[in-house]
Amino acid sequence: GRFTSDGGGPDEPLYLWSSAVLGAIQFGIFLGLTLLIARGRPLREYLALRRPTSWGRAAAIAGGLLVLVWIVGVALQPFADPEEEQNLIPEGWDPSRAGPFAANFVVVALLAPVVEEFLFRGLGYSLLERFGRWTAIVAAALGFALAHGLVEGFPLLFVFGAGLAYMRSRVNSIVPAILLHMAFNAVVLLAAVRFFQSD
Repeated sequence: GRFTSDGGGPDEPLYLWSSAVLGAIQFGIFLGLTLLIARGRPLREYLALRRPTSWGRAAAIAGGLLVLVWIVGVALQPFADPEEEQNLIPEGWDPSRAGPFAANFVVVALLAPVVEEFLFRGLGYSLLERFGRWTAIVAAALGFALAHGLVEGFPLLFVFGAGLAYMRSRVNSIVPAILLHMAFNAVVLLAAVRFFQSD
């Protein structure tokens, strides 16, 4: 879709009910496929749904990852505009469309991080770990970045995905990765809407 469209998709999709519905269906399908692939395996083990070995270590990794993502974003700024490429962030706040925005916020900031962490840092990492920790980290990050279908945003997504996979490998849990992913998506959406807020 990214390569066959004119830059793509409807304007301001976060203000459309259809975006929320289609997003929920898409992530429902991804969740179903993840659970289908994991069937017959111990789910808590393969999804790494357990208490992290160290919340402090998870917080330190999260802080370092956020700094690294910011540095990569600044470095890419002269060459790429991932936000424009993704065409997701509204250019201004429209209170008359708060309902669809709230529904899309739930999909982007809550549902997407949970499902993506289950798929990439949970099941994907677990299945790839037999080939080595760094192979699992890189492959999970590569899959995560490719799944978003962005060219200009690929480096940023890869770094973020690798950092989340590294966190999962160091604390033996995807719970901190889910929380960081949720917070990251939520802050990006809310900050962008506020930044572009019209008078």
